[in-house]
Amino acid sequence: MTKKGDQKVGVVGSGSFATAIVKMLLENCKTVHWCVRNEFVKGAIQLRGHNPTYLTSVSFNVKNLVLTTDINELVSECDTVVLATPSIYLSDTLEKMTCDYTNKIFVSAIKGIVPKVNDVVAHYLRDEFKIGFRSQAVIAGPCHAEEVAMERLSYLTIATVEENQKMLNSMFSSDFIKVNSSVDILGNEYSAILKNIYAIGAGIASGLGYGDNFTAVFVSNAIREMEVFLESIYEEPRDVNESAYLGDLLVTAYSLFSRNRSLGNLIGKGYTVKSAIQSMNMIAEGYYAADSIYCTAKSKKMNTPIINTIYEILYEEKSAEKLFQKLTAKLN
Repeated sequence: MTKKGDQKVGVVGSGSFATAIVKMLLENCKTVHWCVRNEFVKGAIQLRGHNPTYLTSVSFNVKNLVLTTDINELVSECDTVVLATPSIYLSDTLEKMTCDYTNKIFVSAIKGIVPKVNDVVAHYLRDEFKIGFRSQAVIAGPCHAEEVAMERLSYLTIATVEENQKMLNSMFSSDFIKVNSSVDILGNEYSAILKNIYAIGAGIASGLGYGDNFTAVFVSNAIREMEVFLESIYEEPRDVNESAYLGDLLVTAYSLFSRNRSLGNLIGKGYTVKSAIQSMNMIAEGYYAADSIYCTAKSKKMNTPIINTIYEILYEEKSAEKLFQKLTAKLN
């Protein structure tokens, strides 16, 4: 790990994970540039030293922050840009980027599908902005923002090409953040999306009254289904039992901090999908990703009974109770 340095790094987004990432980076960087959503959030952080909406317990020395609402200002000043907005807002944010962004590294901490192109962030950056994989990285967990706020030991996996690994690892590593490296950019990104969908399913099961025994079987089937999906999308030597895959799935499926599990739990208890989404103050990425992932699995004729079940509940308004009764016969 390097000492606090002068790495020019910026974070785009002002939600809970973006706030946690700023906290991580300030362990090693003297200054972190931070592009927040509006002037109210910017002013509140400058005045009170914390995000007014998310992770309000995390205090910042504002002298170490360069706050802005202008993405061009941030990108122009930084060599490394961490994208941590909800996926549904990413295209609106990046389409405002008119400055020169060549020779920058873009790190995605987004765990969802970009609706405008119905694709993952890595492909969106490559196809829409000509940012190749050599200039990209993906952050995977298991790492809940709430535990970062409490400085509980957490683990990140940063997937990028080998020449970027040492620099990025030194930025994020600290006494409470351990960093692993990977070159499986697409695999890590897709697995982070898939685990959100499976976590909705774990939440539905809980809301319906299924217990820990069923959830254990559900998750063990989900990791095998994830492996089928990843191998069909992008063949790469990988072990889905590693923390970035199985570990991230476990924490998202079981933790009470998981917004995707929370969404599923409400649906299992009888909320309509619309009312469950409206009752939450944070975005559950798994809902928006389920449509795209289901269509991809169907187009490639994958055997994905869990994905199919979650999609039918979320988008076809089928009975969660009846579909889970059918699903139990397919799990082992």
